[in-house]
Amino acid sequence: MIYTVTFNPALDYVVRMKELTLGQVNRTQHEEIYPGGKGINVSVVLKNLGFGSRALGFTAGFTGKQIQRMVEAFGCETDFIDIPNGLSRINVKMKAEKETEINGQGPEITQNDICILYEKLEQLRGDDILVLAGSIPNTLPADIYEIILKRLSDKKIRSVVDATGDLLLNVLKYRPFLIKPNNHELGEIFDTELYSKDEIVFYAKKLQQLGARNVLISMAGEGAVLLDETGGVHHSLPPEGKVVNSVGAGDSMVAGFLAGYLEKQDYEYAFQMGLCTGSASAFSEWLAVREDVLKLMKKYEKEREEKS
Repeated sequence: MIYTVTFNPALDYVVRMKELTLGQVNRTQHEEIYPGGKGINVSVVLKNLGFGSRALGFTAGFTGKQIQRMVEAFGCETDFIDIPNGLSRINVKMKAEKETEINGQGPEITQNDICILYEKLEQLRGDDILVLAGSIPNTLPADIYEIILKRLSDKKIRSVVDATGDLLLNVLKYRPFLIKPNNHELGEIFDTELYSKDEIVFYAKKLQQLGARNVLISMAGEGAVLLDETGGVHHSLPPEGKVVNSVGAGDSMVAGFLAGYLEKQDYEYAFQMGLCTGSASAFSEWLAVREDVLKLMKKYEKEREEKS
């Protein structure tokens, strides 16, 4: 079983308008509401690709109940921890001539809530995969990722960590199966700016030396780089297409990589599926579906054959 953890889920309220004028009443042209959070995105895309998962995390109030209903409506299992006080956040994403976001804070998470999460994670076994993704609210310990992987270190589960800075660096000693910083986050970790693929590979290898088994670096329009645990280095530009919405593309890449690896146990194939799944989400109003991913996989293979 694949488990995802979203510490601060949200309802993403997406509104589209011609222009946003501060200080005046603005009217939308179109609006949508989606369940939000990096772990939730991974769960939804995995389900779209034919792989089940169980979404964990903390929810509160009527917004939390709606998050759970919507995630389950997408076919995902949920086991959220219901916090008795406060509300799960609502993030407002305004798309006009420029994109503007207002993200809520979310409920206060107590030590008792955290202990309930620990108890749920204790049920994981060696064949399971745990995805820890995204930032953490300020009511949680700053080293919560490290605490979780330390507690699970004797279970030999495969962990996936999509985080930044010390949150990522501090878990490398627990040999995560996959980490996925983007190229800017990779540069920030080593306090440098990265301008070429060779520089990205050089610093990604440093993360492997620190313990990461597979390092997947997303590079937006420049594609991605994967350093796998067998010593392979994979790099490709993304499939061509019009970017409609970049939110969730990185999470989709993680889900696609996992789906590809579980399907064929092959890192090159997993890399291709991760790249195409991330692109399929970027080319969509929301998150990738399998049909679009497979179309991009065929297109990707054709483009590579023509270039070779």
